[in-house]
Amino acid sequence: MTERLPSTGAPDAPDQQSAGAGEAGGARTDSGAYSAATSGERLKARTGAMAHRAAQEVRDALRPFTIPNGITLIRLALTPFFVLGVVEGNYRFALVIFVVAGLSDGLDGLLARLLGMRSLFGTYLDPIADKVLLVTAYIALTWPKEGFVTIPIWLTVMALSRDFLIVLVALLMYLGAGVREFRPSLWGKSTTVVHIATIVLVLLANLGRIPDSVLLSAFYLALALTVVSGVDYVRRAAARLERIHRGDDEA
Repeated sequence: MTERLPSTGAPDAPDQQSAGAGEAGGARTDSGAYSAATSGERLKARTGAMAHRAAQEVRDALRPFTIPNGITLIRLALTPFFVLGVVEGNYRFALVIFVVAGLSDGLDGLLARLLGMRSLFGTYLDPIADKVLLVTAYIALTWPKEGFVTIPIWLTVMALSRDFLIVLVALLMYLGAGVREFRPSLWGKSTTVVHIATIVLVLLANLGRIPDSVLLSAFYLALALTVVSGVDYVRRAAARLERIHRGDDEA
């Protein structure tokens, strides 16, 4: 019989290759897990940074404590003093308050642009303060007082009806089509200017002599522009909704 000598290398080679393959596979698995963990951490970091930037932008947009917004709040706070001046017959004081409020309206917008302090809060607050002052002034100056010049009640009713119509249409556009911004037209801006001029003329008429023809012209011009701008607002709103329905415009 021939005696077989034990082999020292060949039988163990498959086991060593298998072990090597296992170690390599383990290394690849660990590397893949590490890469996945790293990618997850990077994604989490990017998501956190984006959320932080978004939150900062929201805070910047809503920031109420700015110089322009403070001026707007002061203008809003001046409204009761204007009413007191008119009720007590102190039209000089009421005129000063109204002029100061008008100047502050231009000042807060100028500072917001120059100082980079525009905010979403101010965007809504500024027109609200303007409208509160104008509406309050019209109502106060329409209240009948013997021996004083007042705004005709028919003009005040038409002006308030127009403002109510604008608010109602804007609300319907927002709820129905998500329209958040609807720029005023030339007719609307002209109407506001004439309403302001009418208030100033009535205040001056109670301080001195203003011809009746001038006052009547201002009243009828304000009435005409009130009607035209109201109709124009509804027409533009309907056209905007039609474009949105066709897909030619975005809300």
